[in-house]
Amino acid sequence: MENYPKDKLIQATTVIESLLHKCEKSVLKLSDRTSQYTLLKNRIEALKIAIELIENEVENKSIDNGK
Repeated sequence: MENYPKDKLIQATTVIESLLHKCEKSVLKLSDRTSQYTLLKNRIEALKIAIELIENEVENKSIDNGK
């Protein structure tokens, strides 16, 4: 995996959080048991995981820079 600078990771988190918010709003308009609903729920879960992984990476960079 590439080593991205901390500022790029923070910027990516902002973009992903915006996309997550839009997906969460959209899923409310869909009925359960449709393929679109399932797809959007899976995307929401993936975006949450991506945000968590990026935040962990940013935190690790902060700890490494503090040494």
